[in-house]
Amino acid sequence: MACGGYVCAKNALCALNILYCMVSLLLIGAAAWGKWLGMVSSIRVVAAVLGVGAFLFLVALMGLCGALGHHQVLLFFYMSILFVVFVLQFSVSCACLALNRGQQNHLLEVGWNKSEATQEDVEKTLNCCGFSSFSANGSCAATCFHSSPSPSCPTCSSIMQEYAGKVLRFVGGAGLFFSFTEIFGVWLARRYRNTKDPRSNPGAFL
Repeated sequence: MACGGYVCAKNALCALNILYCMVSLLLIGAAAWGKWLGMVSSIRVVAAVLGVGAFLFLVALMGLCGALGHHQVLLFFYMSILFVVFVLQFSVSCACLALNRGQQNHLLEVGWNKSEATQEDVEKTLNCCGFSSFSANGSCAATCFHSSPSPSCPTCSSIMQEYAGKVLRFVGGAGLFFSFTEIFGVWLARRYRNTKDPRSNPGAFL
């Protein structure tokens, strides 16, 4: 029974961290793919996604090494970091699900005004010009702006608001789901850390 509990906890922790490694590599690959195809020209967005992917990969690698070697120090730091990530992710997910339409519009406008590269990406992808208004004498990366002598492009805020609620609900729901896998990882790591290896000396410390 003791051997089964030890092996089960070890295998479950290894499987969870392999899943985290796959997710982190997917994030890194998606950011690199988007930058390579020119879908995202903002260096900040790419760097942020790469940073999140690299951080998740390092945490998962720490948990995997700690699980394979039953390393007490690695498992302790893994539990601590994963718990902090859980608190932050749970808070952000709840905030995404609780935002009303006015708050969503305000956040979209703040993000729009921060980077010209992001504005060009949004205009090109959504085929729109300006956030809430635009001038025909100005510049715009959308196709509709160059298709006729008198461009009649929709504003980007009207299009983004249609998808903002769906995106926030998806991001909030996905974040909430993964936050529960993280607290499960904390509990599993604690249980595995306090379980003695049945193959070791019965009189040895954990």
